Amino acid sequence: MVKAERCSWSGDDSLYVDYHDREWGIPEYDGPALFERLVLEGMQAGLSWYTILKKREHMRSVFFGFEPAQLARRGEPRIADWLEDAGIIRHRGKLEAMVCNAKAYIALDDFSALVWSFVDGVPQQNAHARLNDIPAQTAASVAMAKSLKSCGFRFVGPTTCYAFMQSAGMVNDHLVSCPSYQRCKEFV
Repeated sequence: MVKAERCSWSGDDSLYVDYHDREWGIPEYDGPALFERLVLEGMQAGLSWYTILKKREHMRSVFFGFEPAQLARRGEPRIADWLEDAGIIRHRGKLEAMVCNAKAYIALDDFSALVWSFVDGVPQQNAHARLNDIPAQTAASVAMAKSLKSCGFRFVGPTTCYAFMQSAGMVNDHLVSCPSYQRCKEFV
C-alpha cells in the first residue's frame, strides 16, 4: 500500500501547503476567479510560484481584486505606478498583458465555458505516480493557448495554460499518493 503523502512540490511552508490543500486542483467555474488564476499564471512565468503566492494578496488589492471590468477601464493609466510597487510583479509586459486580457475577457460571452471546453466541461483525471510524469503542456493546453490568443489574450502560452488548467482543477495532477488526489477526483 502506498503511503499517503502530499505532493512534494508543496514542501512544508504553510503558504504553499495551504495553497496545495485548499486551492490547487479544485475545480473552479467562476469566470472572474478563473481570470485571476490565468493572470497569476502569466505573472509567474520565469518566477517561482512561491513568489506569486507571497505577493498575491497585495496584487489583489492593487489590481482591483482582479476584476476584469475595473482592470480594463482603469488599469492602463496605472501601469507606471504599478512598476514602482515592489509588492507586485513589476514587469511591464505582464502588466500590459493583464490589462489587455481584461479587455479580451470582457469581449467574451462566457470565459468559463470557453476555458472549460478544452476538457469538455469535466475535470480530467490523471494518475501520476511521480512529479516527473506530469507534462508541462498537453494538446488541450496548446489548443487553449491558441484559442485565447485568437481572442486577444497575451502571456497565455501552452505551458502557462497547462499550469492554469492544473490550478483551476480542469486536470487533476495531484500525485495518486496525495490525499488531495481523491478529494479532487470526487468533484467529477
